[in-house]
Amino acid sequence: MHSTNYYNSLITVAPDCKATYGIAPKENPDKLSIANYHFFLINQHAGEWDSDELIFQTYARRNDLLPTEYASAKAQFFAKGQACLRCSPLCKTHGWGIYSDAQGKITLIDSASEAYEKMLQDESIKKIPAMRSSKK
Repeated sequence: MHSTNYYNSLITVAPDCKATYGIAPKENPDKLSIANYHFFLINQHAGEWDSDELIFQTYARRNDLLPTEYASAKAQFFAKGQACLRCSPLCKTHGWGIYSDAQGKITLIDSASEAYEKMLQDESIKKIPAMRSSKK
């Protein structure tokens, strides 16, 4: 089984992100975007879920899976590699960092916050840049 989890790491805002602080993604009531799911689910389960759980829950909700289908769907989903949170629109375009603690549990960190700045200076936390939105 492949994993997307990071440990004691901060996924920093993409170098080409135009947002100067964390912005909530706009909602389309007809269909929630990946950014919407990531934003709501991380905030709802801050410090409880790891990256794998967030990515699977996003997939499950976007595909209307029933909770009874989760176990088999999860095994099939992670049988091949999945994109990690470096690709999350929250880090690429919305100005959020994603912190993974020592157990891999994730929280959103506003890039304009003191907490984000402290994490950038903390040498014990690995910094991983988010993917760029555009080619360099």
